[in-house]
Amino acid sequence: MSKETLLIELGTEELPPKSLKTLATTFFDQVKAQIDNAELSYSEIKWFATPRRLAVQVIDLEEKQQDKEIEKRGPAVSVAFDDEGNASKAAEGWARSNGITVDQAERLKTDKGEWLLHKATQAGKSVHELIPVFVNQAVSKLPIPKPMRWGSERTQFIRPVHTLVLLFGDTIINGETLGVVSSNVANGHRFHHHGLVTINHADQYESIMHEAHVMVDFEARQKLILEQIQTASESLNGEALLDDDLVNEVTALVEWPIALVGSFDEDFLNVPPEPLIYSMKDHQKYFPVNGKDGKLLNQFIFITNIESKDPKQVIFGNEKVIRPRLADAEFFFKTDKKQTLESRLKSLESVLFQKQLGTLKDKSERIASLSEFVASKINENTTDANRAGLLSKTDLMTEMVLEFPQVQGTMGKYYAIHDGENEAVSQALEDQYKPRYSGDTLPEGNIGCTVAIADKVDTLVGIFGINQQPKGDKDPFALRRAAIGLIRIIIEKQLSLDIQDLLTKSIELYGDKLTNADALAQVLEFISGRYKAYYQEKSISGDVIQAVLNNSPTEPLDFDKRINAVSHFKKLAEAENLAAANKRVGNILAKFDGTLFDVVNAEYTTEAAEKELVAVFEKVNAKVKPLTDSKNYQEALTELALLRDPIDTFFDNVMVMADDENVKVNRLTLLNKIRNSFFAIADISVLQ
Repeated sequence: MSKETLLIELGTEELPPKSLKTLATTFFDQVKAQIDNAELSYSEIKWFATPRRLAVQVIDLEEKQQDKEIEKRGPAVSVAFDDEGNASKAAEGWARSNGITVDQAERLKTDKGEWLLHKATQAGKSVHELIPVFVNQAVSKLPIPKPMRWGSERTQFIRPVHTLVLLFGDTIINGETLGVVSSNVANGHRFHHHGLVTINHADQYESIMHEAHVMVDFEARQKLILEQIQTASESLNGEALLDDDLVNEVTALVEWPIALVGSFDEDFLNVPPEPLIYSMKDHQKYFPVNGKDGKLLNQFIFITNIESKDPKQVIFGNEKVIRPRLADAEFFFKTDKKQTLESRLKSLESVLFQKQLGTLKDKSERIASLSEFVASKINENTTDANRAGLLSKTDLMTEMVLEFPQVQGTMGKYYAIHDGENEAVSQALEDQYKPRYSGDTLPEGNIGCTVAIADKVDTLVGIFGINQQPKGDKDPFALRRAAIGLIRIIIEKQLSLDIQDLLTKSIELYGDKLTNADALAQVLEFISGRYKAYYQEKSISGDVIQAVLNNSPTEPLDFDKRINAVSHFKKLAEAENLAAANKRVGNILAKFDGTLFDVVNAEYTTEAAEKELVAVFEKVNAKVKPLTDSKNYQEALTELALLRDPIDTFFDNVMVMADDENVKVNRLTLLNKIRNSFFAIADISVLQ
């Protein structure tokens, strides 16, 4: 059977750059899945994407599906015919549906009986039949939140569609998608190539489009952009500030990337670098450059979509565009410095944090008190913590942050330094929002930690306290991020803090504003639920996490110690048997409806294996209890592992549920005490 290269290209107006890669890979996944489901073989499949096209190329694709032998089982012979051998209505209906008569049906005999059977050959379909259907199905499943219509058509898509290429080798596959009929012509570069491009063969797609100044391979285009940025950075003796989202977006904006270097007045460098960087990256899609000393240079790299004969004019245009944006940042900075952060506290009264929870001024005062409380728990300067908490939201009222919200906190730090606040307080104003996202850095200093913790706890308690918990994937107050950030700070900064204490203090500070009496328990449970995500990122298995969760510790640092101890214990040879024994004990005790003894009584200890277990447990427990009390959980579990052999022997030789009630209760008391020694650290019965 012949094989050829298949090309599918959907030509559009400029697609949204932030969505391009997702659209392209989803289109690719959908097409690939349907080809795979159709059992058409191929050697390779690739996706392409530019601002004006989504494409898929399939190398060595079979021209036609293989014919299939199919078997359709009918009714059982016992019900297909009556006593006189006449076909029943069920049999006749089944035969008609298969295009045969009952007499033409074969028989299928099995151990369970005999059935009517029809065997037929299902002819395979060609790519000319299948591909147009596949394309339409793939297009219908693209993630398009806001489709649009164009012209007089009622067709809807993310952008107007102009061309549809469906090529199998050099043959056009007849089809129609979104009102556009298939052909072998596509659009070249908007400026460098006038008119349509004819693609003579699907194999030639990349080379023909390259001649039309279009690099269709998204990843190859991105690699070229990064190489050009690197070359430009080296020419400036600096390092470009890259991030994946910006690189992806710029790749999605151009079809023929050319890197150029622009500059701006050095005077703008008197403004803190963050708003300048934000202006260049977010507003203009430029790449700022740091010098070898790590300081921002007055030069930037940008990617243009044209190869200009006079690049100086392109550079001049981009320099002209960026200047007023930087001038705005300079103006805001100079204006904001005329007023201290402390003087802005009054203006926070005009901004609501949340209608039921009060203003930003109210929140700042709560954060100040809670920060002071946290500082007292970790032996930090309570005065600095209170001051940082009080000023924490004041930069939200500055012109700079109103214009560039992304620099909140950071500008607070600069303005605090200008106002003469000490270093710890100033740095805390920036640190309060950390970690902003997964993998972000934590607050630098402990005063910053106190404010970051206080801010997150205040938000969690407040929102739960008015019954506005996250539902499904909706989390408008980013409570999940706040909870996992809280866990990260306390564990990774090694802070001895009890979350229950923090929540209790926060509830007290809210006074009568809260209406949910169960807020404390609900927030504790919510925060506990974040441990799984936190530790799974560290490759800790789910059963280890659950073993500690079942113990419900409220100190994150203590939780972490237990996790490390159980992870170590699980690797021991004794772990599997002891986990099974703990599970067995739990099941036995769950069925016991009575009262256990306070201590194990020697007079009711009758069997040799039982006496041995008591002796070993008393010896082990004498060491384990002080280790557990001092939170040396790893060594405690290592000691408890010594119980494996005597416990195994006990279960092999002793009947726990003895006829003598006192003997039975005594044995259950012993097992319960052993189980409690483990459970004081974690519920190892869930280990797998």
